[in-house]
Amino acid sequence: MEMKEFGRVGVLMGGPSSEREISFKSGKAVLSALRDSGVEAAGIDIVTDNREDNIRLLDSYNLDCAFIALHGRFGEDGAIQEILEQLNLPYTGSGVNASRLAMDKIGALRIFEAGKLYVPRSQSLGRSAYNKNKDFKNELGFPLVVKPANHGSSIGLSIVEFEEAMPAAISLAFQFDERIVIEEYIPGRELTVGVLDETALPVIEIVPKHKFFDFEAKYQAGLTDYIVPAALDEKAARKVQQAALEAHKLLGCFGCSRTDIILSRDNLSYVLETNTIPGMTSTSLLPKAARIIGIDFNRLCLKLLELAYEKEKV
Repeated sequence: MEMKEFGRVGVLMGGPSSEREISFKSGKAVLSALRDSGVEAAGIDIVTDNREDNIRLLDSYNLDCAFIALHGRFGEDGAIQEILEQLNLPYTGSGVNASRLAMDKIGALRIFEAGKLYVPRSQSLGRSAYNKNKDFKNELGFPLVVKPANHGSSIGLSIVEFEEAMPAAISLAFQFDERIVIEEYIPGRELTVGVLDETALPVIEIVPKHKFFDFEAKYQAGLTDYIVPAALDEKAARKVQQAALEAHKLLGCFGCSRTDIILSRDNLSYVLETNTIPGMTSTSLLPKAARIIGIDFNRLCLKLLELAYEKEKV
């Protein structure tokens, strides 16, 4: 598409979730890339999840398209997508249902499992039920991963090795959500695979210097090494890519996604979760993978806009 064909693009950033500051980093990077490419783009700070307030805000910008750079709740859960559809505005990324499904880690694991993908064994726990008796019957053994059911960026996540540490881990996860997911810990190599326009990008291996890829390791420079592309033989890489592409399709994602996978010690690809709005700075993982196949950050942003308009034709 010619730049003028994109019209006036609103880059939606910020948002009311715990990932607000991370979203600003993505949004500002996208805004700069679009403007550098000659697109008329405006940065829009989403400050509330109030539907009517956001409709008024978006209407005031006279937009032709929206580039969603919102992470977490009210970005990846289908809520902003629903508003944009009401306004008949094309937007980047997955639609309402796929966004909602991917954001719910408990539901997504069930979908992956039904689709014959390898997933960790898991249990779910609701706050009200747990608060009544503080009882959790561990059916999985140790170690365990405890995390909120509807959050990203490893916020509220703990790896628990002993029974005594469970109450603190559960309490931390419940600070961020009404439901939490408890999974068996799968030892292995931590990988992530982006999907762009129904094509799996090269596999990236994540090697955190912390015990695991927590919030600090994700966003503080120097705490994680990224091997791009991952040092896998061709057959293993294809299997990991296929698992990510299948996860993308099972959820009904569109445009792009990024799926986190553990390659177990017996070389099975365990799907952990799929992010429908991956980080979008020039050093984020999806852009790193795209760069390997010759798509620089500016071109990636334009590609996602093109796909937003294509989705309107489907």
